Amino acid sequence: MIIKRKIYQKMLNWKRTSNGASALLIKGARRVGKSFICEQFGKNEYKSLIIIDFANVSGEITDVFEHESTNLDFFFNKISTYYGVKLHKRESLIVFDEVQRYPKARQLIKYLVADGRYDYVETGSLISLKQHVKDIVIPSEEESIEMHPLDFEEFLWAMDDQTLVPYVRDCFEQVKPLGPALHRKIMNDFRQFLLVGGMPQAVLEYANSKDFAAVDLVKQRILVLYRNDISKFARQYESRVNAIYDNIPGQLAKKEKMYKLSSISKDARMRRYEDAFMWLSDAMIVNPCFNTTDPGIGLALSSDNSTQKIYMADTGLLISHAFRDNEYIDNELYRAILFDKLGINEGMIMENAVAQLLRSSGHRLYFYSRYDSSNRQNTMQIDFIITKDKKVSPIEVKSSGYREHSSLDKFRSKFSSKLGNAYVLYQKDVVVKDGIIHLPLYMGMFL
Repeated sequence: MIIKRKIYQKMLNWKRTSNGASALLIKGARRVGKSFICEQFGKNEYKSLIIIDFANVSGEITDVFEHESTNLDFFFNKISTYYGVKLHKRESLIVFDEVQRYPKARQLIKYLVADGRYDYVETGSLISLKQHVKDIVIPSEEESIEMHPLDFEEFLWAMDDQTLVPYVRDCFEQVKPLGPALHRKIMNDFRQFLLVGGMPQAVLEYANSKDFAAVDLVKQRILVLYRNDISKFARQYESRVNAIYDNIPGQLAKKEKMYKLSSISKDARMRRYEDAFMWLSDAMIVNPCFNTTDPGIGLALSSDNSTQKIYMADTGLLISHAFRDNEYIDNELYRAILFDKLGINEGMIMENAVAQLLRSSGHRLYFYSRYDSSNRQNTMQIDFIITKDKKVSPIEVKSSGYREHSSLDKFRSKFSSKLGNAYVLYQKDVVVKDGIIHLPLYMGMFL
């Protein structure tokens, strides 16, 4: 079974528009599917393909990069001979897989692109770490795109459902309800997506076995890989990265989801932990969400990077991470999600899922939080802020039985001149009430 990914179309667009004038850099977390999509792309779109995996490369190949790169004719002849692949001018793709493990190959891209014979795709995780770029000139001939875990639509494709999302999108655009039967079906599909997540290996296991226990084993192996990466690459601040990483489920389970360093240590300070937060973000293991103090079109301009929420990049991994020391059978979140009885864990899971959907759609994550002890009218918390059509759109994630949206009302009043649509994402069907568009959680992928 081959999992269909939306990034493939972006790769096609790059190939057509670049026509050899740039290399493509695909950034993403480990096990998100970068190597597989490159192999699929190379086999389908080119006459021949060579993948150089720098996580497991021979000394003979690094020797070629070290000593033969000034003579590109000889360089290509040696690589072609070593891999047993004939290279064809303008019809061959060379992939530098996990290029951060051998930065000199990335620096060489400038000259390979200028040579113009072949196309080049690089893949990398932790691509911006100082240790991976400190001795090289980063080529300006790179175009970069991010690869995230499967989104909900890609998950449905993997479940052999190609027709559902176009109709759901039509209902979203027309702001009309789907009706009880269809909405119930999609929410059941969405609950499966929450449990499985979007890591390709986990999705493949679920598509083949429909066994949550087997899926959980796959996810636990990925979590172990991440922990090993922390030990291997987060040098000098490994313990701080692990402390933040281990504490993510506990922070998200609280009503106030802003990450509090005091939960790690009463003496912890941001200046000491800043590199650790950046490491997890650069590894794309987490989706950081920053407080924007003055919501406007340029949310980053008023971003307070010292105040942030930390979501896991994949909700399925969050569920396994929260119970990392227990067997699958003891993971109560599986039962709670399947039977729609999340209770106190609902906010943690649903907010993380919305964060994942928004990031997959290309949004950077921001929220709005203000506390005013002298005037409660100025105190408000908005889960997410996005910009659409040059306006600011606040998003609140609510439980199905919520009764009020006081923060949303305050925000709409305070920032009325900047405001676009206001949204509540919850588990019920589409409705417009009190001037606010209420959408089922799965429609977060369209925002």
